[in-house]
This record gives sequence, structure tokens and C-alpha cells, in this order.
Amino acid sequence: MYAPRRLPQSHFVPVRNLRYHVLAWGTPSDTRPPLVLLHGWMDVAASWQFVIDALAQERLVVAPDWRGFGQTDGGGVDNYWMPDYLADLDWLLDHYAADRAVDLVGHSMGGNVAMHYAGVRPARVRRLVNLEGFGMPAYAADEAPKRYARWIDENKRLHQGGMRLSGYSGPDGVARRLMKTNPRLSQDKADWLARQWASPQRQDDGSERWEIQGDAAHKVINANIFRVDETLALYAAISAPVLAVVASDDSLQGWWAGRYTLDEFHRRLAVLRDVRDARVEDAGHMLHHDQPDQVAGLIEEFLGGR
Repeated sequence: MYAPRRLPQSHFVPVRNLRYHVLAWGTPSDTRPPLVLLHGWMDVAASWQFVIDALAQERLVVAPDWRGFGQTDGGGVDNYWMPDYLADLDWLLDHYAADRAVDLVGHSMGGNVAMHYAGVRPARVRRLVNLEGFGMPAYAADEAPKRYARWIDENKRLHQGGMRLSGYSGPDGVARRLMKTNPRLSQDKADWLARQWASPQRQDDGSERWEIQGDAAHKVINANIFRVDETLALYAAISAPVLAVVASDDSLQGWWAGRYTLDEFHRRLAVLRDVRDARVEDAGHMLHHDQPDQVAGLIEEFLGGR
């Protein structure tokens, strides 16, 4: 099994009405601001461990489990909203950085949160690395009625138990699922990640199942349609330099079948004041698992650590 080189401390921080779980590596520095890592959808903070172990520099690094993921409770809600992630992040930066600007790195959903947050609070972000945080395809206003109807229907399915996450007989089953989803993931990393991504839960009949540490309510779509004009306004407000990193596998081609492409994503990035592009070779969407050395090198070079 993979053996981490740098072990984190586990913190619980009061954030709004929640008890947020945060992993922290290293110690505060007068010369380097805190580095904040934001995980993606159906992931956990521990997912950054491979990148942490590949970093060359010593500094304070913090990574939260988003609300409803990992060891952070979801608060009993039946769906999740982008503004909550932005507010949660603001509270966490109050705790870990006070009034100091941070270096912010986000993957996938975490990349989207990072981009939006940097537009809302530009003074709080020194530099930003967006790993495959593409946003969503453009939606037309006339798609709203069906979107709201789908949101209601999915909420009903959730409350009826129809959106429950899969359980596994043991961590080996979780590891197999991770490797099936990401064929590049090695066995040793899958075995380690399985024990971070899922945990054993006692069932009503006394048996034990390993269940994903993610609230099924995350599967319910947002009721509101994605607005590109709003996203572009947030991007335009970002003052920090941005590094936009994609994997050599084109994630958007598989997800959206032409409705949203990498070319369109790069056109959106054109509104940023200072943006650079990079690509990680031999990697899919989970590029921080596939090529942690490449990802760590890109991050540190951009942040000024190499």
C-alpha cells in the first residue's frame, strides 16, 4: 500500500453551522503564504496526498473536506449550492490566513469554486491554479422549466432512497471501483485512497459495509441553470495570475459530446487579466492521482517555489 511521506494533522474548524474537517501539512511561514487545496466532486481532502508528497518546498498547506464530503457533515440538507462553498472557503481563510492572501489550487469542482471565489474576493488570492475546473456548458433560458422539474424529481428520488451511494464489502471493493473509474491509478495508491474515500459502517443486520464518504444529496442537480455571463463577470474580476491546467485526455469530449469543448473553455479564460495554460501528459481528469510529480512541479513553478 502507498505510504505517505508527509503526514497531515487533522483539524475540525467551526464554519457557519458546520464542523469542518481540514487536513494540514507543514507550518506557517513568513516568506510563503498558506497554500490551500480544494478537492473536487465526490472526492476528499486526503486525495491531495500524492501531490503533497511530491512538493519540494516546505510551507503550510491546508485542504478541507467540503461540506457533505469526507469527515465534514452536510448539515442535513437535500442539495448543495455553489454560494455555500464560497462562504465556507471565506470562513476557512479567516481561520488559516487571517488577512493574508493565499495561494489557491482547486481540482474540478474545487477549481470552479476557486475561480468564482477569486472573483468575489480578489484581494484574498495571491495566485490561483485551476486543475480541470471547466465550469458547465452554456444553458438557454428556455431550458429552465425542465431544469426545475428535474431538480424536484431528483429531490423526491433522494428522499425515497433512490439515489443512495453504492456500498462495498470491504476496502478492496472500493479500490477496484477507483481503478475501474481511473485505469491509470496504481494498485498501491488505490488501496490507500480506498481507506480515505470510504469508511466502514455498521448495518441494521449487524454486518459491516464500506460506504463512500459523500452525501448522496450531492447527486441532485442544481435547480438554476448555469449562466456563462455571470461566470465571465466573476472571471473578469480576478486580479491574481491564473494557471489553467488540463489533462492530455480531453475530459470535456467525453462528458458533453460536443456541447462544451476545450476551445470554448479557453475562450472563457480570455477575459482573465493574467492567465497561462499548461497540460499534464499521460493523465485523465484525476491528473493529481495520475501524475502527481508533474502537477506538483507545475504548481510550485507557478507559485515561485522552484
